[in-house]
Order: sequence, then C-alpha cells, then structure tokens
Amino acid sequence: MSAPTCPSCSSPASGNFCSNCGAALSGARCFSCHTALTTGAKFCHRCGTPAGERPAGEGGTHRTGDRGFSVALPWGFAAIALVALIALVAGQRFGRAPSTPASDSPAPPAGVALGNPPPAAVDISQMTPQERAERLYDRIMSLAERGRSDSVRFFAPMAIQAYTMLGALNADQRYDLGRIAIVAGEEPLARAQADTILQRQPRHLLGLLLASDAARLRREPRAEREYVRRFVAAAPTERAKQLDEYVQHVNEIDARLAQSRVRSPSP
Repeated sequence: MSAPTCPSCSSPASGNFCSNCGAALSGARCFSCHTALTTGAKFCHRCGTPAGERPAGEGGTHRTGDRGFSVALPWGFAAIALVALIALVAGQRFGRAPSTPASDSPAPPAGVALGNPPPAAVDISQMTPQERAERLYDRIMSLAERGRSDSVRFFAPMAIQAYTMLGALNADQRYDLGRIAIVAGEEPLARAQADTILQRQPRHLLGLLLASDAARLRREPRAEREYVRRFVAAAPTERAKQLDEYVQHVNEIDARLAQSRVRSPSP
C-alpha cells in the first residue's frame, strides 16, 4: 500500500497538514474558527486563515515563508493600511486647489454657493466594516483595470483582512474576496471562496466564474472550460432568480456570457 501523499503538492504527507506546502489533510480543522477544512485547502473557507496557522498566543508557529503576502496579515498592518487609505482620501479632496475669485470681484454672500458644491469628504473611520471592505474592493478592481499591479499588491492584504474581519461571509462577499485574490495572484484563497459558494449552491454563477478564474491561474484549462460550460448552462435559470449579487455584478456576468459566445478558453 503506497504512502499517503498531499493532494496539493503530491509530497509524502502525514498528520493534519502537509509539511511541504501547508495544505490541509484529511481531518484537519482551522485553528482560528475550528471549521473542518477541505482536503487540499490552503486557507480556511470560513475565516480565510491559512491552513495550519495557529492564532498568536497559542504556542504555535506561524508559517509565513513561501505562502505569499496574504498568508501573514497582522492586525497592526491592517491598522497602518487603514490610516494610509484615510490619508489618501483626504489628500484627494484637499489636494485640489480651490478656485479663487478675481480680486476685483465681490465675494459671494455668506451661505450662498457658486456652482455645484464639492462632494463631502469621505470619513472612512465612520464607515461600517462592510462599507470599508467594499470600498477597498472597488479601489483594487479599479487599479487592476488600469494595470497598476504594484498598487494592487499594496492594497490587497488590507482588503483581504477587511473581509476576513466580517465573520461569516455571504456569496457576494466571498466572490468579492475571491476576485481580490485573483487579481493579487492568490489562487488558493480564490479557490477556497469558489469551493465554498459552489458547495452551498452548485449552479451559482459567481461561484462558477470564480472557479474558472482560479483554474486559469493554476493553469488547468480543462477545469476552466468545464466551469465556463457550467456557467453558460446555468445562466438562464440562475439569472431569473434576480439574486442581489447577480444584480451587483451584472456587467461581469454579461461580459463572460458574451465572451463565451465568441471564443473558448485556450487549451
């Protein structure tokens, strides 16, 4: 009988976690939330904690070597990043030079505005955790569309941390977290979110889209094609449900459907 191997890296494995890549083995549980982990998973699908990582103070060793920048997301970094984002928003508002009336023009009466008033400054500190997470998602997607990979890598860890701080995530939040992981190159985290969505709703359009993107990142074209096929087949029935997340991401769904009509993923 052959020795058991890790389903992720195929190295000889024993215990609950692979000693080579850290993936969960049969019977493994998350040290943070105690959720049973899917065999081969490198992140907890419930809270996002890297597989095998013990919370600080439990005497365990945090494994941060070769798992990518989202493996270690310290709370201190999240706080620093939040301050940086507040400063960035403030700079965008106050960095714009106000229009100065000519010296020979009378000043407007107090309380009377000229033209459209400037938009109110966004106070991130007053946002709910969900609002902060969504704002970071929008920023990262915008940066990714403009090819700002360095900025994506800077903001991605704090965005991932923001979503993991929300607790139990719904399908829309898991898709957002997975999309952040995709543009940041964190395939295991994206795959974990897709797997969780599809375990609960096997025909969920966003779960299928996320799964196809994760398959493309790990260079499995056959799996990518299969997820795309399932997405196209499920689209008519699923879209009729008018789920909130489908409405929120309608442009992405439409674009993928149009893309699937003109070409298939490269083999």
